[in-house]
Amino acid sequence: MNLNLTTKTAVVTGAGRGIGLATVRTLIGEGVRVVGAARTITPELKETGARTVSADLSTAEGVSALIDSALAELGGIDLLVNNVGGGDGATVGFLDVDDAEWAGAFDINVLSTVRATRAALPSLIERRGAIVNISSILALMTGGFPPAISSAKAALTALGKSLSEEFGPRGVRVNTISPGLVRTSVYQDPDGQVAQWAAASGMSLDEFTQRMVKTQNVTTGRMTEPAEVAALIAFLLSDAAGNITGVDYVIDGGTIKTV
Repeated sequence: MNLNLTTKTAVVTGAGRGIGLATVRTLIGEGVRVVGAARTITPELKETGARTVSADLSTAEGVSALIDSALAELGGIDLLVNNVGGGDGATVGFLDVDDAEWAGAFDINVLSTVRATRAALPSLIERRGAIVNISSILALMTGGFPPAISSAKAALTALGKSLSEEFGPRGVRVNTISPGLVRTSVYQDPDGQVAQWAAASGMSLDEFTQRMVKTQNVTTGRMTEPAEVAALIAFLLSDAAGNITGVDYVIDGGTIKTV
């Protein structure tokens, strides 16, 4: 399928690794001129050939610097991928989550998207562009997961629907993608948090990640690859999806069992 993106410009947040990095690679492969933003510009991001901006997108100043730089570099923004997210908090018990963890989760998952979208919208409206927000299945299966992060993801999903309704009549399509387990560096880093959980459980990192797949009852029996999410992002940004807006696409290997 020819996505016909060769004349487009794009901003991708959280572009240093994982889904964001895969998205930058995919869009550049489609001929898009891309600005990739991350707090730390990784060697892998530099190698893509994208223009890069180092910014803390949990702050208003960081988002403003990104969009100002992108507009100057690209001359306008056709496509926006709000991928940055996550959070440092891993507290599962509601009574153990303090205000700082709640604020941090909403700053990086929701307000980063609010600010980037607000700043980019004049250009997106002018160019009849498209936005894809990356949420999570945590918005749909909240039990047993950090409440601050799952609540922030639910807010992000709702935001996407609101934006699609308000700006669809002005030519801007807005869709959401909610991945399940994605095989990013988080699950491969031998010194990372998941590796520490694995060691505490007396398992190798590979054994522990496989147990996560089984525990979440993933129908396909594997994690999603970042490139698979990136392919869906590229499709939704393209004119091939020209009448698709306001939709939350789940890509989770069948983890969510409800209709």
